Amino acid sequence: MARTETFFATRIYRAQLPVAANATLAKVCLAIARDDLAGQRWAKKHGYRGYTSYASLDDLPQRAPEFAELVARIAPHVRRFARELQFARTKLTLDSLWLNVMEPGAVHGAHIHPHSAISGTYYVALPKGASAIRFEDPRLPLMMAAPVKRETARDKPFVIVAPRPGTLLLWESWLRHDVPQTASKRPRISISFNYR
Repeated sequence: MARTETFFATRIYRAQLPVAANATLAKVCLAIARDDLAGQRWAKKHGYRGYTSYASLDDLPQRAPEFAELVARIAPHVRRFARELQFARTKLTLDSLWLNVMEPGAVHGAHIHPHSAISGTYYVALPKGASAIRFEDPRLPLMMAAPVKRETARDKPFVIVAPRPGTLLLWESWLRHDVPQTASKRPRISISFNYR
């Protein structure tokens, strides 16, 4: 008797939140992007085509009620995902939250979120041509002589997740991901965060 078992599953949590407040949230994001000179300088210095508050603002929920409301809507999903992941401790704390405004042609290189347990992104505006997010199989660096998989294979080296406005994605912070070059004519706006 032979059988095949599956181990080491990588989970990505997806929920669709109401988008009624997204138009206002997009305006707030663009206003902050316009006014945050430190964030603009950081983005330019690091070759980020657009704007991110990642290294400049750490008080978005206190700065605008729209961010505080979003954090309140995200929190129960983070708790649910932590339970699904069977963490011994499911009480996690929001560690950081930042906004991203990707201009046409922008790319966000592959990275992880160190010192966190769960990371995620909420999608505010995804105009036509805006890039999806791409997750990398965490075993990829170890697959030295692995043959190429069929197009229909479930466990490909990369998985592309195409969100839409209102999509909330959560993943374990060690999962490497990137955003390929965006071809939209208008900004792609998202809000990313870490829980520890």
